[in-house]
Amino acid sequence: MESKALACLLIFAAIYNAFAYDPDSLQDLCVANTSSSIKVNGFVCKAEANVTSADFFFAGLAKPGKVNSSVGSLVTGANVEKIPGLNTLGISLARIDFEPDGLNPPHTHPRATEIIYVLEGELDVGFITTANKLISQTVKQGEIFVFPRALVHFQKNNGKKSASVISAFNGQLPGTQSIALTLFTATPEVPDNVLTKAFQIGTKEVDKIKSKLAPKKT
Repeated sequence: MESKALACLLIFAAIYNAFAYDPDSLQDLCVANTSSSIKVNGFVCKAEANVTSADFFFAGLAKPGKVNSSVGSLVTGANVEKIPGLNTLGISLARIDFEPDGLNPPHTHPRATEIIYVLEGELDVGFITTANKLISQTVKQGEIFVFPRALVHFQKNNGKKSASVISAFNGQLPGTQSIALTLFTATPEVPDNVLTKAFQIGTKEVDKIKSKLAPKKT
């Protein structure tokens, strides 16, 4: 009986691992037709006759982006929304540029594991496990750090010089949920009595945080 149970667990583990990430492509390519009104888990394929090299090219990570945010960092994605040819391939990239003292605030990627390569500068990075343990490290130019899928993580430039990293993901559209923005700028709003209870703060503090995180009006 125990051996059968163990066999079932092993089969379940194998099936889970096989489907844990983006599924393998069943054809040479499936360039995303982002204008299609048909909704699937991913994107429907563009007609192959209309596919060009532009569907597989993106120059947006070549140079540092212009950082213009209150947290001092800029994320430039290179996912299926920017590179339609990534559809069904299960990979994507991003570039993150940091000003001195810049922060990529605590966030998660619900659909991918992330690995960063430091192009320049030095960062303090870390993630928090579901046991509430912080795993952190200082990473320098040429070094690598991994953030497991869906765990809350951050990157902080504590140096006096700018820093940049390239991030790689095992998903064509990893998704990003910034913890603070998710809770304090959701639409419709998360009820104040939820936030005051969760963070043990008053309504005035909630309103103050919301006002600081609200999108700037142009």
